[in-house]
Amino acid sequence: MSKKKLNAKREAYQKKQEQQGKSVVNWIFGILVGLAVLYLVYLTISMA
Repeated sequence: MSKKKLNAKREAYQKKQEQQGKSVVNWIFGILVGLAVLYLVYLTISMA
């Protein structure tokens, strides 16, 4: 393969990995926020 094709494939793969990584981070933060809300609800109910 030519060097240009190889570099283009590497860049495309890198962009794809970056997008997937951001997606995973967003999911993790979303889950943590959801768990925090559930915990606050639990605390509110158990204190009442």
